[in-house]
Amino acid sequence: MHDLTTYLNDLRQDMLACADPAHAIGQRGFFKEPIDPLGVRAHELNALVARRWRELKRLPPAQLLALCEALWRSGVFEDPVVASKWCARALPRLGPEVFARFETWLRERVGNWAHCDVLCTACLGGLLLRRPELAERLWPWVESTNRWLRRGAAVSLVPAARRGLLPQQVFRMADALLEDEDDLVRKGYGWLLREASKVRADEVFAFVLARRGRMPRVALRCAIELLPPPRRALAMQRP
Repeated sequence: MHDLTTYLNDLRQDMLACADPAHAIGQRGFFKEPIDPLGVRAHELNALVARRWRELKRLPPAQLLALCEALWRSGVFEDPVVASKWCARALPRLGPEVFARFETWLRERVGNWAHCDVLCTACLGGLLLRRPELAERLWPWVESTNRWLRRGAAVSLVPAARRGLLPQQVFRMADALLEDEDDLVRKGYGWLLREASKVRADEVFAFVLARRGRMPRVALRCAIELLPPPRRALAMQRP
């Protein structure tokens, strides 16, 4: 059995073997926040996650979480993505108590929307699909001064929303964040509504129509993106 340092070193060598410095430059330009990427493209990172998982899936949960904790602390942009995707694969073995660990990462480690979204959709969102009662633990985040907790409160419901699940939580969350002043939070709940519209189009349209006078345009445009053109045009009209 390897120790954690060996796993981390092996992972870093895999990443460096497919890193593209030119891609890293492009990644930096895509974020307002400072990031330190190696320049590994998404499809190569996903292949690496799958390849290494064949070995890591045998790790005890505590050891896997310790490895992922180290990745979240490394400062390398790709590492939290890998950690989140490994944790998502491990959810059947991690249990509901892992919610607290995911919340800590979101509060203390996330510093950009990409890390927020992969953690919240893959880990928290996947956990909520298995244990929907945990959605109640999202509500304190709505009042947080931490923008990633507020965005995460919405984005964690995206996997459920795209399946038509937890509708009361979905629409209550969008309503709670409706007039948030942060564009990344607005885009987060707009994305949530857009995903819900795939199976609950009438409900999303009614929600938006009733609130279009107060709903920020950036959230509104995202929420109605998949609705039929006549409905989009009506939703965009000023009341």
